[in-house]
Amino acid sequence: MAGALKSTSEGSTLILTLSNPEFKNALGPEIYAAGVEALNAAENNSEIRSVVITGEGALFCAGGNLQRLQSNRREAPEVQAQSIDGLHNWIDSIRTFPKPVIAAVEGAAAGAGFSLALACDFVVAASNAVFAMSYSTVALSPDGGGSWSLARALPRALASELLMCGERISAQRLHELGLVNRVSAAGDALTQALQLADQLNARAPNALASIKELINDAPVSTLSQQLASERDHFVRNLHHGNGGEGISAFLEKRTPRYR
Repeated sequence: MAGALKSTSEGSTLILTLSNPEFKNALGPEIYAAGVEALNAAENNSEIRSVVITGEGALFCAGGNLQRLQSNRREAPEVQAQSIDGLHNWIDSIRTFPKPVIAAVEGAAAGAGFSLALACDFVVAASNAVFAMSYSTVALSPDGGGSWSLARALPRALASELLMCGERISAQRLHELGLVNRVSAAGDALTQALQLADQLNARAPNALASIKELINDAPVSTLSQQLASERDHFVRNLHHGNGGEGISAFLEKRTPRYR
């Protein structure tokens, strides 16, 4: 049975659930395509202000389906290349999506599951969650942007250890390293992620979109370029209706009502 990406909503938050329980929520082309489609629709839906990605049941995602990968070895290399392109399209759509994306991780996030979590803007993980860049365990190399995310976030030696040794690392340790935002009680990651989403949903969506874009651009921009971009975003947001509402609400000591 092929995996699926279930889509539900709670308030202004879209919840995307990886559902492939037979293979521990392993990823596949049908999930990648559904993920891109869901984000495209959510981007144009003003009622959706954030997205949470989680896994069905007691774990997040075991990564790729090894049986499918073994089968693909009997196909032309282009077959696997196209599959990875599908994953990378989804990863890229998460990074460029103008609204906050939160990973809610229970149990294991391995291989591409770990890469998927790292692609999100926030990670909420249960205290007993474990993460592993397990590619080298089966003689493979990373996909899903895992090497990019870890090399940017961690010292080279630690990124090398996680990617080359493929050993498990706890949610608490990743929290200490700055890769996990919040550690919840076991079974409570989705609840905590939705609470974080509510906090974000209460803020001006145009301002959050600007902040996400600035964060994405900062590592490849010079200081002069980043300063110019910050200026342009600031002016645009000041003259947005939400800018007036935010300043007025602060001065009047009331809760703002953003659109």
